[in-house]
Amino acid sequence: MKNFIYILILAFSINSCSEYQKVLKNEDIAAKFKLGSELFEEGKFAKANRIFVQIVPKYRGKPQAEKLMYMYCKTYYETKDYYTGNYQMERFVDAYPKSEKVQEMAFLAAKSYYKLSPLFSKDQTETVLAVEKLQNFINTYPLSEYLDQASTLVRELDYKLEKKAFDIALQYNQTGPYHRDYNSAITALDNFLIEFPGSSFKEEAMYYKFDSAYQLAMNSVEWKQTERVEKALTFYNSLLYVFPETQNNEDIQKMYQDLKSIQTNSTTTKS
Repeated sequence: MKNFIYILILAFSINSCSEYQKVLKNEDIAAKFKLGSELFEEGKFAKANRIFVQIVPKYRGKPQAEKLMYMYCKTYYETKDYYTGNYQMERFVDAYPKSEKVQEMAFLAAKSYYKLSPLFSKDQTETVLAVEKLQNFINTYPLSEYLDQASTLVRELDYKLEKKAFDIALQYNQTGPYHRDYNSAITALDNFLIEFPGSSFKEEAMYYKFDSAYQLAMNSVEWKQTERVEKALTFYNSLLYVFPETQNNEDIQKMYQDLKSIQTNSTTTKS
């Protein structure tokens, strides 16, 4: 019985493949449209795409063109060809702005850019583009059923960009032991805080900004030390004002005492 079932399945598969190849080589575009649609509905997107590629140019201007283009675009997304997919779906949106599928196509086009976003440790040009595309979708379709999904993806990408920017700024403080550039660290962390004022890394950024100023002051030549101590204390006050319960409080207080000690000694010496 099992062998019989296996033979039936094998025979069906061979017949299906034979039919597919036959239609693929046929010039009958209606037959291609029919089989391509069936394959699409069955989730056989790669096979459907091969057929659609052949007939898309021949259906331009015909009543079935919109449905065909929708399926054609979707096969690229489902087979993870996101570069071609986002291009084709954006064309669909431009060509059929009143289609009932336009929001789905617009969302999946933007999501395709999200899919192309690399790890945060790599260049983030495509991530920036993905944020722009998703934000444009949100602005264009504020009542869309895909709005929550798009907003979630934007938050995820924003976090990735923040993480990348924070790590770059932090490198100036932590690369070493002999090549740490605390002045550049302060500048980079300042720029980070301006660019991402609500960042989840804000406390860390302010802490390392203070730490960089502290390291500069503690290892400074005497004629620059007074000014650098005052600058570090300003960063200390800003950090404690924004994050009075900061998790690095013990280290911060020790650093504060070191700075105050230098300031006191400097004042005494001048007196």
